[in-house]
Amino acid sequence: MGTILDGSVFALYAYGMTKTFGDFVREKRDALDLSLREFAKKLGDVSPAHISDIENSRRHPSDDLLKKMAHILRVPLEELQRHDLRPPVEQLRRMVERNPTYGVALRKLAEKRVDPDALIEFLDGKSKK
Repeated sequence: MGTILDGSVFALYAYGMTKTFGDFVREKRDALDLSLREFAKKLGDVSPAHISDIENSRRHPSDDLLKKMAHILRVPLEELQRHDLRPPVEQLRRMVERNPTYGVALRKLAEKRVDPDALIEFLDGKSKK
């Protein structure tokens, strides 16, 4: 998954990606002619209802489940991750722990209600220099 610094995760928001993670999973599962039950069984200790919730954006897979899904769906893990548009909360937490200035910066972003498109444009401009 991309980092907040390179903007790749957030670029997906900015460019209006319409296919959800669940849509992508369902599309790949259907292409392999796997029912929800068959897919859940191949994943191991996962119920068909859990998979249905993931496909309908009511739940998100753990990192471990995401890896298993990629393997069974025959797609690179990175491709699945590109469709997972959740904010990288754990990654942000680790960044703040390593350098508290990130916490200050994120707090300022929230307080000032910075436009996400403007932030992406700013980050993309800085990375080209």
